[in-house]
Amino acid sequence: MLWPFGTVWRPVRRRRRGTGVELRWLTARSWTQRWYPQGVDVGELRGRRSLVVSWFRQDRSGRHLASRITVVDLERSRHLDVMLATEGTDGRLEPARIHAGGLAWFGDRLFAAATREGIWEFDLARLRRVRGTEAHRLAGSRRRGGRATVLVAVRTRQHPVALRCSFLGRVFAADGTSLPRVLIGEYRSDESGVVAEFTVPTEPDGEFREERRFVPGIRHMQGAVRWGAQHFVSQSNLLRPGTLWAGEPEGMRRDRVPLPIGCEDLALDAEAQALWTLGEHPWRRVVRAVPFSALGLPTAPGGGSGPRT
Repeated sequence: MLWPFGTVWRPVRRRRRGTGVELRWLTARSWTQRWYPQGVDVGELRGRRSLVVSWFRQDRSGRHLASRITVVDLERSRHLDVMLATEGTDGRLEPARIHAGGLAWFGDRLFAAATREGIWEFDLARLRRVRGTEAHRLAGSRRRGGRATVLVAVRTRQHPVALRCSFLGRVFAADGTSLPRVLIGEYRSDESGVVAEFTVPTEPDGEFREERRFVPGIRHMQGAVRWGAQHFVSQSNLLRPGTLWAGEPEGMRRDRVPLPIGCEDLALDAEAQALWTLGEHPWRRVVRAVPFSALGLPTAPGGGSGPRT
């Protein structure tokens, strides 16, 4: 399938497991150590219900070179890459060198966690097409020329936040209504990591407004979302399955549902009634949807137990 401007959508593998639905990459992105998947969220792009996964690229010294998102068409099980970039005063595009550890998608606005640089906002309504050497440069590659073509989403704002912005996730009311709020949290090697809830600015010059914060007492937090009063936090554990924590901030508990090895961000999918997460480690990379029924969340009459892909 070509969309747009001759850009190619590539397939992903979909399987139904006992813990839900899994998507797996069918190319070198399954094992490459140049790119690492991090954030995830669900939305709609040009009329197609889609999943987005963020990736960062690094060199052998660990220096960030570029970031991108992969858009997965949830009906056709196809994916497309979009590079993330910043624009200088002279109009020159530069690769977005951020970890992109979490995503929050509101309409055409995509927010990405930029660790010590707050939250970066990108415009998905005005994707640009770049070719040749410029396309390679925005992907963090030194290759030159060729017929390479990439789509690019350009940063529109950098939002300062008084936290180490390791991840962020959206907030939903108990009836499934998406609220203009996000949870932003800190990855820490000890139990001091903070999670705070913010209202997302709607005005062009608005700021993220903090509503409350709490310390779950969980080390290695990777993602957080809220459904009604129920909070969910993902915790990684090296090459072991990740742990899902659930409950209210004052008394979160380990959930029995295992997360992927090297688990990262979380995303709630109200339409599919599922919680998405993913694994980052080479050869173990999977994007998984856990049905609400497995999490003890109420499901709507006639609702599906997993995403309709």
